[in-house]
Amino acid sequence: MDDSEDERYRAPALDKGLDILELLAGVDGGLTQAEIAKKLDRSPNEFYRMLDRLVRRGYVTRLDGDRYSLTLKLFGLAQLHAPVRRLVSYATPVMRELAETSQQANQLVVFDRGSAVVIAQQEAPNYWGISIRVGSHISLFDTGSGHVLLAFRSQEERQMMISEHVRSTDKAAQPAEFFARLDQVRDRGYEMMASLQTAGVYNLSTPVLGPDGRAIAALTIPYITLVNAANAPDITLTIQLLQGAATRLSRLAGSDVPQSS
Repeated sequence: MDDSEDERYRAPALDKGLDILELLAGVDGGLTQAEIAKKLDRSPNEFYRMLDRLVRRGYVTRLDGDRYSLTLKLFGLAQLHAPVRRLVSYATPVMRELAETSQQANQLVVFDRGSAVVIAQQEAPNYWGISIRVGSHISLFDTGSGHVLLAFRSQEERQMMISEHVRSTDKAAQPAEFFARLDQVRDRGYEMMASLQTAGVYNLSTPVLGPDGRAIAALTIPYITLVNAANAPDITLTIQLLQGAATRLSRLAGSDVPQSS
């Protein structure tokens, strides 16, 4: 398409909105309306309505009253497209093998528009196991998957994810100790916590990392003690099996994490 054709099919309002999104994507800490206008060499009044619509649609958020920053909505939309389908297709045989070796159910969880969402689930091979329905929305604050999705993100991304979660669930923001817990999870490489939803269950969760080292998903086992199962792995060995499976998925996703032992 030549320049004349390009001009013929211009959509000025759409161009303006995309200019804002592309600008904010490359800025940490957000920009004021005046700063946006200056960087795009336009009048501040031109952007008022567009910024208002982007905020109302959830693509942009206001920080401290007068600064605008991207939310993770675009990230969430991308998660629902082909990359997630590919991730599920890669994950299915790995998750099936993990269920067989651990004798436990497992699930794959991603962040999407304020919630942790189960995108794949593998049942335990034997009679007993804890299953969570694909499509279920679970909490970022009181689940192993939620902790891992937050822990393996930057501080700014954590805050945006939490802000979206609070808005979508009406849950209260978390105290400082919660962020210390996330740092511990990151240092340890996995989360292990008693389930706050089901007695006798331990959430074991570890990240699936992308090429940039950030969590694109959490692989989680809701671990239950199998009393009568022969040769069932204990919780320590189960964590090792879980980490090995997550490492395989991370490498399939393009991460250069070393192979787990």
